[in-house]
Amino acid sequence: MNQHLDQQEAASVLLSDRNGPRPKHSLYAYLKFIIPSLIGILFFLTPVVVDDKVTIGLGVVADMLKASTKDYLPAFATALLVLSAVIALFAAAFKPRWAQRDSALAEVFTPKGVWLALRVLGAAFAAMTLFEVGPEWIWNRNTGGVMLIDLTPMLITFFFFAAILLPFLVDFGFMEFIGTLASNIFRWLFKLPGRSSIDAVASWLGSGTVGVLITTQQYEQGFYSKREAAVIATNFSITSIAFSLLIANVIGLEHLFVPFYLTVVATGLIAAVITPRLPPLSWKKDEYHEATGKQIKEELPEGHSLFSWGLEQAVRRAATAPGPAALGKNCLMNVSDIWFGLLPLVMAIGTLSLALAEYTPVFTWLSYPFIPLLELLRIPEAAAAAPTMLVGFADMFLPAVLGKGIESELTRFVIASVSLTQLIYMSEIGVLLLKSKIPLNLLELFAIFILRTLITLPIIALIAHTLVF
Repeated sequence: MNQHLDQQEAASVLLSDRNGPRPKHSLYAYLKFIIPSLIGILFFLTPVVVDDKVTIGLGVVADMLKASTKDYLPAFATALLVLSAVIALFAAAFKPRWAQRDSALAEVFTPKGVWLALRVLGAAFAAMTLFEVGPEWIWNRNTGGVMLIDLTPMLITFFFFAAILLPFLVDFGFMEFIGTLASNIFRWLFKLPGRSSIDAVASWLGSGTVGVLITTQQYEQGFYSKREAAVIATNFSITSIAFSLLIANVIGLEHLFVPFYLTVVATGLIAAVITPRLPPLSWKKDEYHEATGKQIKEELPEGHSLFSWGLEQAVRRAATAPGPAALGKNCLMNVSDIWFGLLPLVMAIGTLSLALAEYTPVFTWLSYPFIPLLELLRIPEAAAAAPTMLVGFADMFLPAVLGKGIESELTRFVIASVSLTQLIYMSEIGVLLLKSKIPLNLLELFAIFILRTLITLPIIALIAHTLVF
């Protein structure tokens, strides 16, 4: 019955597009938009306070699963990574029939070249860290230990529920509704579709990785161009309130959290206006994913207000949403892609990045040009603060760890604020972007990271000197 109604709704959409105004929607059509969207809002966009920390419903259920399985998650992650590497190596060596097909399963388990090497490396690093064998720089608690014990369990539980719940937010019309309402201001300020506001809010309240996941799916479905997807992923994957509070506590600024977070938000918005207008993002083309083509229409038809057209677009989208079986299959493939495809890359690249920061002077050498800049901005202990300006490219948590011993509170304020506005870090966001179909490479990510640092640092220093201290 429901499927028959869906087909009627989809057919009436086509008739209305050809023969004039669309007939009035049924109650079922509105409910198909409203109910799933409310579920998506509840889990992704509704702030929840748990143990005095602000999070979202997705974070609550993920934390519950993580708490009940935390003793087993590192071993479970290692098993996933080893299994992923074994299957990928088997497919590369023996080329079974399933690996030759153009299917989601083949896409997950047949990486090529450097991606295959990184998958094997991630599995090896996980096993070495779990059993503490091999070179210490791999399994040390500050390198492989951070990835396997701290980050990987969080990604396993977080993305498990994100993959299941994300369709409620993006497939039943909510993106179309909010996107239409926010289209004018987002086009004017950021040259982006209004629906990108959802990415920003989901990141802000939940996790930057959720924002990237939404952006990737919207790009592959034809709702963002190459330029728009690259801009959104590198400028709107905002650090969550919960993580910002954690950084403030680590670096000793919890008593200044309100001005600290307001500084991060204001500076991040300024950077989001400026960075997309500069290379390499300004060089990206407004072309759509070849497999789907352009699917978005934000022009306001005559006789419609923003609200009425947003509602119309939302109901149309809900009418063509996938059914339970298709949703279940998509969720299963999303979880498989993250567990078997993404986690090995996070483990490999994250461990190597943290090892570079922990065991080599590479980031110290690269940070030398920042010393005169910090001195020019009247930042105390400039030499000690300089490495923290770059080490965040490896992991966003590292600047707070390195900077917590600095005596000057103003300097620690600047370090923490800059680290949260840089956004791109290889242990998580960077790997997500490199693995996605969004056209960004490692060199471009580093260039955007440097650009955001150079844009936000003077603004944060000015705010610190004039408004906070």
